[in-house]
Amino acid sequence: MKEKLFFYYTSDLHSHFENWPQIVGYFNEQKKKHDYKGEEYWLFDNGDHLDRFHPIAEGLMGKGNVELLNRAGYNVVTIGNNEGITLASEDLHHLYDQAEFQVVCANLKCDETSPPIWLKPYHIMESKLGTKIAVIGLTAPFRAFYQKLGWDVQSPYEVLDELLMEVSEKADITILLSHLGINDDEEIARRYSDIDIIIGGHTHHLFKNGEYVDGSLLTAAGKHGTHLGEVMVEWDLETKEMDNKQAYAIPTEHLKKDEQVTEHIKQIRVEAIERLGTPVTYLKEPLHIAWFQDTPLMTRLTEQLKSWTSSDIAMLNAGVLLDHLPAGEITYEDVHRICPHPMNPCKVNLKGDELLEVIRAAHTKKLTEIKLKGFGFRGEVIGKMVFAGVDIEVSTDGDGVEHVRKVTYEGSPIDYEKVYSFATADTFTFGRFFPEIAYASTKTYYMPELLRDLLSEALKK
Repeated sequence: MKEKLFFYYTSDLHSHFENWPQIVGYFNEQKKKHDYKGEEYWLFDNGDHLDRFHPIAEGLMGKGNVELLNRAGYNVVTIGNNEGITLASEDLHHLYDQAEFQVVCANLKCDETSPPIWLKPYHIMESKLGTKIAVIGLTAPFRAFYQKLGWDVQSPYEVLDELLMEVSEKADITILLSHLGINDDEEIARRYSDIDIIIGGHTHHLFKNGEYVDGSLLTAAGKHGTHLGEVMVEWDLETKEMDNKQAYAIPTEHLKKDEQVTEHIKQIRVEAIERLGTPVTYLKEPLHIAWFQDTPLMTRLTEQLKSWTSSDIAMLNAGVLLDHLPAGEITYEDVHRICPHPMNPCKVNLKGDELLEVIRAAHTKKLTEIKLKGFGFRGEVIGKMVFAGVDIEVSTDGDGVEHVRKVTYEGSPIDYEKVYSFATADTFTFGRFFPEIAYASTKTYYMPELLRDLLSEALKK
């Protein structure tokens, strides 16, 4: 005798709720079909459902996201880096207190206090015919960030080495909710034959029909809810073997919306906006932004970053400010609107010659016009790099290209051998933008403060 088991999932929604009514509408239709046929199904989320760029996530500190998952009838979720390292420790500790689903994350530990009661390494579900399905969760091991928040995150491989034998003895089918990225998913599939299905995320990859690696089925649904995931398994109850497993990523653009979900999102948005209504300051005149030139507001924010981190020099990209501020009362909602990025302040140590390389790279048109997506940035382009604490003399050639001619710190030329403390956004400690920053041996991350917290302080002054 065989039974069909169905698993539906979302991954990397990043609080893009514009697609949520379609997703829940599709799930509800599938539930009706399966209930009619007597088939069993479960709903999973693979992390980064939360993203503080959205006022619902910011105003309710993720509790609105949990409410949406509850109402949609989710069974198991794991934690992405946006849940894990963009909230304060206390907010993460209580994020899922009202969850009506199980949270699994086997490599996340709470260092400073006892772990929250909702956190488990895995969860085992049982079908009506007795088939046991284990769901393990793993999240990206951004250890330096977690430790700043009083948590710790372990190597996913070390965790699986210890855990899989225990899980395999308890379950017939093992599913991994992996918020690790495509490269780790493929490596895990090669190393651990006991894992039957890997639901992938974090790197926002998309497998429209699933991929097989050494017998494991890998599936992924991209980002922002443009697709949802569906997995079907046929389990032979007599031989205790999987006869068939299939995975699909289904586009959500043309799916029918659930209007009740649309109304619920509007309601919780109103609640979130009310909570963001805390006054910050009063402006006599509007403050304007520009992505490719200096503005008083951008200068003020960069100077605040330098002062707040007690650094010699600070650098920020003008693209972090997305909109103007009007005259009149400015609330935290306004600050969030113009600076929604979950980006933290960071300080590194750079030798003088490294500092000069950063400054030269920062003045290239190629860098300022990059349309950046990810690394915490939620804007459009990087924009002009704005500095505080250093004087930079540039010339512009006939093609409009800037060339750095002279750099001075406190009136003196930059000393190639001297070490300078340099503040910027944590975004620039990742990726290819500034190798000198990315590979700096000394880095200090400031958490849970975000750039908009510094912007609020700058505006108050």
